[in-house]
Amino acid sequence: MTDINNSRRGFLRNAFAMAAAGAAAGAPSFAAAKEVIQMPAKWDEETDVIVVGSGFAGLAAAIEAAAAGASVMVLEKMPTIGGNSIINGGDICVVGGPHQIKGKIEGDSEDLLEDDIMRNGAYMNEPERAHLVAHSSLTNYEWLVNTIGVEFADGIGFTGGHSKPRCVSAKNGSGSGYVLKEAEYLEKHYGVKPRTRVYVEHILRNPETGVVEGLQVRTRYRFPKADSGTVKTIRARKAVILCHGGFGADVKYRSTLDPKLTAKFQTTNQPGATSELWREASRIGGHIVQADWIQCTPWNNPMEKGMGICWNYSQYVGGEAGLWVNTDGRRFVNELENRKVRSDAILVEQGKGRRCIAVANEASWKVFDERRPDYKKSVTEPGLVKKYATLAELAADWKIDPKALQQQIDEFNGYVKAGKDAQFNRIFTDTVKPMTEGPWYAAEMSPKVHHCMGGLHVTLDGKVLDVETDEPIPHLYAAGEACYGTHGAVRMGDNGTLDALVTGRLAGKAAAQEKA
Repeated sequence: MTDINNSRRGFLRNAFAMAAAGAAAGAPSFAAAKEVIQMPAKWDEETDVIVVGSGFAGLAAAIEAAAAGASVMVLEKMPTIGGNSIINGGDICVVGGPHQIKGKIEGDSEDLLEDDIMRNGAYMNEPERAHLVAHSSLTNYEWLVNTIGVEFADGIGFTGGHSKPRCVSAKNGSGSGYVLKEAEYLEKHYGVKPRTRVYVEHILRNPETGVVEGLQVRTRYRFPKADSGTVKTIRARKAVILCHGGFGADVKYRSTLDPKLTAKFQTTNQPGATSELWREASRIGGHIVQADWIQCTPWNNPMEKGMGICWNYSQYVGGEAGLWVNTDGRRFVNELENRKVRSDAILVEQGKGRRCIAVANEASWKVFDERRPDYKKSVTEPGLVKKYATLAELAADWKIDPKALQQQIDEFNGYVKAGKDAQFNRIFTDTVKPMTEGPWYAAEMSPKVHHCMGGLHVTLDGKVLDVETDEPIPHLYAAGEACYGTHGAVRMGDNGTLDALVTGRLAGKAAAQEKA
């Protein structure tokens, strides 16, 4: 096999030569490209910073890069902006903000949030990155409100894996409450509007210098036709920032990494959450870590496609203020555990032929009604959440032994009164009350593929590291779900939004400082 020159320039030159000649198995990853992508003699367009992806991270990166004086271009392969972010539930965790103050939540801190991130991540996280994200919680919230103009609903929630209630929601109950405000701000202040239907075919890394100089794209692309549109090249004088998100909708790629995640699993992701840029970043030497750690959400309703809206009931009404039972009438998991624990528990129950449902009564709705007063009607009218006059009626409809269900409710009420869960050691907040009076509510839950915990290995300011050298690939950045490091084995609820915004902003600021 060809001897590799120790210099980076020599390595890249030889790597491309090997790829062109059909390198043998075992050659360095950058050499393993099926084709040599030639650098263009003339670029079709130029800008300082190219951001790939228009979700939370991408738009945040674009705003900060533009604010630092760089010319910016945002590319989105789908017909509309936002990716998974725009269909997100609109929740984010905030420590020390006005919602916690108004709700009289005591004993929380960014150190505790950091501890929660590490504990739930099975300490597979990068500690420095977890620290960075946790300790940006309040400043990030203030940026959203005071700079971007995001509006938040009243009330605060307790979601899986957290030690304290710290979940706040966009006023419109959707990630669009962030994305549309970010896009509006970007266009109003910097004249930048994301370009849709632009598919990135190749990241163009110069084989002589190792520098990422730009992208080869297809404009007027029609998803999912990879050969549609017109091929163009765009030079990034300063940097390319990858904010392309995860691959939860790519059955072939995800099931290669985690064989159980076959097509029988639905996904919460939008159809464009596929693997092309994961493969492409790897082709040019990007170091991808822990990509086989793929999270499923526990609380989605199997009657809905994608993320749906019923998960809010199962998480906040039936989970935070109610309880989860199987069709034997028994609880089977701590309703406030992290997503992996709860998803795995539901899969075990399903494997035994039992369905899993979130049960609540009228009083359970109180806290969520403050945050989303229109929500109950939106899930009960179409029958996503079923309503019953009595607990016996609920049991009959779900083919549960009514005595077993009543016994479990009574036990649960006893735990609430005592302030200690003898079954699963769940935390009870002051908002949880004994469930005694109807009407009663129930909805089924079934896991769906949701979030990629692994991704590109990056520095704290988003520089992508090379798999061969562990040094930054010049002029290549990444942020959000495209990256590894914050979440480890399990991402806590609402922490993905925080992570995407914080890391996107940092990458945008750093990219703008690169020399053209």
